[in-house]
Amino acid sequence: MAQPSPADRLLSAALTHVPFDGWSEATLIAAARDTEIDLAEARALFPRGAVDLAMAYHQAGDRDMVLRIGREKLDDLRFREKVAAAVRFRLEGADKEAVRRGTTLFALPMHAADGARALWNTADQIWVALGDKSQDVNWYTKRATLSGVYASTVLFWLGDDSTQHQATWEFLDRRIGDIMKIEEVKAAVNKNPILKPFLALPNWALSKVRAPARMPRVDLPGSWTRPQ
Repeated sequence: MAQPSPADRLLSAALTHVPFDGWSEATLIAAARDTEIDLAEARALFPRGAVDLAMAYHQAGDRDMVLRIGREKLDDLRFREKVAAAVRFRLEGADKEAVRRGTTLFALPMHAADGARALWNTADQIWVALGDKSQDVNWYTKRATLSGVYASTVLFWLGDDSTQHQATWEFLDRRIGDIMKIEEVKAAVNKNPILKPFLALPNWALSKVRAPARMPRVDLPGSWTRPQ
């Protein structure tokens, strides 16, 4: 079995300090001390300190979610149920206090863009794992709507003390149900012969929108190699 990387060791150690110090510089320093990793190396692995640590935690959660989606038998579920299951998998694998502290961090104006990107990436990972092949404007609308559903569900989950978070899963089902109603209305409007002429130009413009090309993942501005 491969040994965990220094970054993974630091993140694991940081999680024991997050409930007390949040995603902070103090947490990074404590994690470096606990793992006996030089602080200079820790800062090279997480150049922005707390923010990069929190982003690494979020990304690890996304990876675990994708793995679980691949393991679970979802073929007999309706598509809306598959989406709900994916969001549930994501939250079931998360530490509530770590997420709470991350929500506080990403609510700060200087980190809001990172928080928005994290939500968007989670939505993207879900759609890709569930086999989404859209290449037009639907690529964007699917991810935007699911980002909103996921964000609101996270906030509800943070305050939910019901047994096994049953209230959260009911809330999630309602939010997805609301989106399905919107899609039904959109379909009905597009089929309406009276409204169709007025939608011709907007629909033509939207038909020209294409999903972004997927680029290989590159860690910038560089990478860290442990000195020999």
